[in-house]
Amino acid sequence: MAANYSLDDLRYFCGIVKLGSFKKASESLNMSLSTLSRRIRLLEKNLQLTLLNRDAHRVTLTHTGELYYERYRKLFEEVDCIEQELSEEVDQPKGKIRISAPIYMGKHFLSSIFCDFLQQYPEIQLDLRFSNDLIDVEKQGIDIAFRVRDPAIDNWVIRELKLTKNVLCGHPSQAYHCITHPEQLEDQPKVTCVGLVPWKLKNQITSEEFQFQPSHQIRLQVDEIQMMKDAVESGIGISYMPDYIALPLIDSGKLTRILPDWQSETQPFSMLYRDRKQIPYRVRLLIEYTLQHFSKVNNV
Repeated sequence: MAANYSLDDLRYFCGIVKLGSFKKASESLNMSLSTLSRRIRLLEKNLQLTLLNRDAHRVTLTHTGELYYERYRKLFEEVDCIEQELSEEVDQPKGKIRISAPIYMGKHFLSSIFCDFLQQYPEIQLDLRFSNDLIDVEKQGIDIAFRVRDPAIDNWVIRELKLTKNVLCGHPSQAYHCITHPEQLEDQPKVTCVGLVPWKLKNQITSEEFQFQPSHQIRLQVDEIQMMKDAVESGIGISYMPDYIALPLIDSGKLTRILPDWQSETQPFSMLYRDRKQIPYRVRLLIEYTLQHFSKVNNV
């Protein structure tokens, strides 16, 4: 049978017992004394029980009232604790933030940001999920997701952080000057990375597009960019590599650019978060911290 009384009335009842009088409870609840008395009478009527003994000087519990008070006092104390914790989430820099990011790009661009952020906010914890798979962010309870290329998630805000592209490169000891078109890559030893095939290329001068599917002379196939980079640096083969990894190595002479007029279309590295006004304060802090960092980097 459904209860026909209000939990609010039970809370008022516990407040009266805790403070020892109707008057003090009415002041604490910002409620008139007559309204509070009426609500308690209605509660007792609906329960068909007497919870309080009233006289001119004090309020005491009946035996049944003691049972109700002990049971509901604990409930409302727990509710008050939960409400306090939730209130702190709104305006206090504390608590856990769950984050999803692609493995190498996440490590390359985000590690220093996260470490600096944690130093600044010692009561915030980060739970990082590095994966190249598109995980179910709702099921995993993710607060912020970082993604490459096609990042859309229904009802999530997308903030573009950086544009990247992929270039062809190899070891300087090898002779690549004879390669004048991507179709000539077929007989070259290659290092490929899962997620970076096919090699989608566009000539920046002629706008010609060419999609190369490595299928021959693949010396090494990996699912992790760091290993791909190490293999190319060792001279194992040529590869199609993100520019943020390749260009510093090319500038330092550790790698050489192959077909410099050809590269992939630019692709965004983006941050995504739920489209809600009531985002916890800690999450908003990390969002703003990340945006400020990339704004400075991109303007350098």
